[in-house]
Amino acid sequence: MQAQRSRRPRRSARSVQALAGLLLAAALALTGCSGAGDSDSGGSALSDDKAAQSEARAGAGAADTEAGGKQASQAPAPTVNHIIRTASLTVQVKDVPKALDAARTTTETAGGFVGKETTSRDEEGHEQTEVVLRVPVEKYDEVLAALEGSGKLLERTANAQDVTDQVVDVESRIATQRASVARIRELMDKATKLSDVVTLEGELSTRQADLESLLARQASLKDRTTLATITLSLSETPVQAAEDEDPGVVDALAGGWDAFVTMLRWVVVALAAVLPFLAGLALIVLVWVKVVRPRLPRRPATVSTALGPLPVARPAPESQRGREPGEQD
Repeated sequence: MQAQRSRRPRRSARSVQALAGLLLAAALALTGCSGAGDSDSGGSALSDDKAAQSEARAGAGAADTEAGGKQASQAPAPTVNHIIRTASLTVQVKDVPKALDAARTTTETAGGFVGKETTSRDEEGHEQTEVVLRVPVEKYDEVLAALEGSGKLLERTANAQDVTDQVVDVESRIATQRASVARIRELMDKATKLSDVVTLEGELSTRQADLESLLARQASLKDRTTLATITLSLSETPVQAAEDEDPGVVDALAGGWDAFVTMLRWVVVALAAVLPFLAGLALIVLVWVKVVRPRLPRRPATVSTALGPLPVARPAPESQRGREPGEQD
C-alpha cells in the first residue's frame, strides 16, 4: 500500500512537469510567431519600396503583367457580329434634282445623313450627280430598295466586311492599356525619387498616346459598323456600255481620219514652233541684201582662160581720148 501511494505522487509530479513544458513551448511559439509577423511586416514595407523603384527604372513592366493577368482571369463575353456594309448604285432618272431630293428625304427619314455631293453637266446639258449617303445598318436594306426604285437601275455593287475580330481585339487592348495607365499612376504616387518620377512620367505619356490611338480606332470601327455607306449616282442619260463587236469599214475610216487629223495637228504645232526661228533668219537675210551688201566695195571681174586670166582693159589717158585711131602726135 505504501509503495502504491509513493508511485502516485511521482506520476502526478511528472504530469505537472509535462504540462508546464507544454505551456512553455506554446508561449515560445506564440512569441516567435508575433516576432516573425513583425519582421515580415517590416521586410514587406522595404520590399515594396524597392519594388516600386525597380518597376520605375524598368519602365513599369509589372503593369502590363498585372493587367494581362486580370484580363486572362476574366471570362470571355459573348461577341456580337460587327459588319461594315457598303453599296454603290447607278440609276437613270428623268429629273436629277427631284430624284436627289427624294433620296435625301429617304435617308433622313431612316435616321441617316447626306455626306459628300458632286454635281456636273455633260456636253449636251444633262445633269449628273453623285452623293454619299450614311444610313443606320438596321435601315440599310430598306433604303437601298427605295433608291433602286427611284429610276432605271443601271449598276449595283454591294459589299459586306466582317470586322468582329478587329473590334474585339481593340476593346481588349483598350482595357489592358487603361489598367496599365492606372498602374503607372499608382506607382507615381508611391515614387519618392526624382529619377523614378521622370521615368514614370515618360512611360505614362507613351501609354496614354497608345490609348488615345486605340480609342480613335475604336470610334472609326464603331462609325463604319453602325452606319452603312451608300454611293448613289444619278444621271439623266444612260451610261454607254462598251461594244464588243468587230470594227467595220466605217470604224476603219473613222480611225484613219482621226489619225490623219492628229498627224496634221502635230505638223501645225511643229511649224508654229519653228516659225519664230524662220522669221528671224529671213530678217537677217533681208538686212544683208538691202543694207550691208550695197555698202561693200565692188571688185572688177576677171576673165580667166586656159593660159591664165586676161589683162584688164585700162582706160586711155585723157590726152588721147579725142583722137582717132592711127593718128600720131
